[in-house]
Amino acid sequence: SAAFHKYLNDRYAQTVVLTFAEIEDLIGFALPELARASTDWWTRLDTAADHSSLAASWILANRTARPNLQALTVAFERAS
Repeated sequence: SAAFHKYLNDRYAQTVVLTFAEIEDLIGFALPELARASTDWWTRLDTAADHSSLAASWILANRTARPNLQALTVAFERAS
């Protein structure tokens, strides 16, 4: 999602924490169930279309994703 990438790329903070709802607002659609249930969905580089296009948003913004599934948040940390 271009809007999601731009949001992450334009933040100066080392770490940006977003709720699942905030991510869904930025991308314009609901996250897949697997994103809510599996840490791997966020941390593994996968070839599944729904994952890879979304993962590209944070990877191209030079960030890694660290989900907290219980809190329904994801911390996107700038890679050094």
